[in-house]
Amino acid sequence: QVQLVESGGGLVQAGGSLRLSCAASGRTFSRYNVGWFRQAPGKEREFVTSISWSGGSTYYADSVKGRFTISRDNAKNSVYLQMISLKPEDTAVYYCAADIATIPHSVRYEYDYWGQGTQVTVSS
Repeated sequence: QVQLVESGGGLVQAGGSLRLSCAASGRTFSRYNVGWFRQAPGKEREFVTSISWSGGSTYYADSVKGRFTISRDNAKNSVYLQMISLKPEDTAVYYCAADIATIPHSVRYEYDYWGQGTQVTVSS
C-alpha cells in the first residue's frame, strides 16, 4: 500500500515557476514508477510526466517537454515536478500516482495509487 500527498501548488503569473512535491508513505515506494497527471475544469485527466523507480528513465507529454522536469529522491520517499515558463493552459489540479510497472508510462488506468491533488493556477 502506498499513500501519496501532493504539495506546492499555488497561484503564479505566466512565465513563472513552481515546484510540486509528492510525498509517499510505504517502505516499498522505491519500487514504483511515479507519474504526474493534471485535470483542468471540464476536461479529462491527462498525463504530464512519469519517472521510473530508479529515476533513470523519464517520459514527458509533448505539451510540457522542455519546461517541466520530474525527479525523485527515494531516500526521502519523494518525487518532484519542477515547472518553469508556466502558461495559463497549465492551470489544473495536479495529481501524482504510483504504479509497479518497470518503465515509466502514460496509461492512467494502470496507476494503482493516487494523491488528492494540488491546485496550480497560472494567470495571464
